[in-house]
Amino acid sequence: MLNAEPGSGQVVITRFECPNLAVLVYLLVLHVRIKRAVHRHAPALIAARVVVQWRRRTMLSISLWPDLDSIFAMGSVRRHVIGSRVPGRLGVRTSSGIFTFTGDWRRVMFGSPSAPHDPLQPLNPT
Repeated sequence: MLNAEPGSGQVVITRFECPNLAVLVYLLVLHVRIKRAVHRHAPALIAARVVVQWRRRTMLSISLWPDLDSIFAMGSVRRHVIGSRVPGRLGVRTSSGIFTFTGDWRRVMFGSPSAPHDPLQPLNPT
């Protein structure tokens, strides 16, 4: 049986389906500004990237976090709080999910007794 480990790595994916290309470009620019603010005010953020599906006018925002508690820092980033209200006003449909570390890939895929090691944490802790 696989168990989620909230004290280990987390991946947050948010999908933005835009009504037109202009809104998509606007959201991309907004996302860059928000990402800078999050890096400054939520230092636990490991990385954040965007994947754009131009023909579908869709943007996927993907962020990596060391644990579930660190994600809550987003609520204290003013630019993120204000920016989170923008997509709805522009007719953008959104969906978001948090994906939790569940174990070593060998254990997850093949049932191996491999010890879990969160890839968002250093291999050799100092």
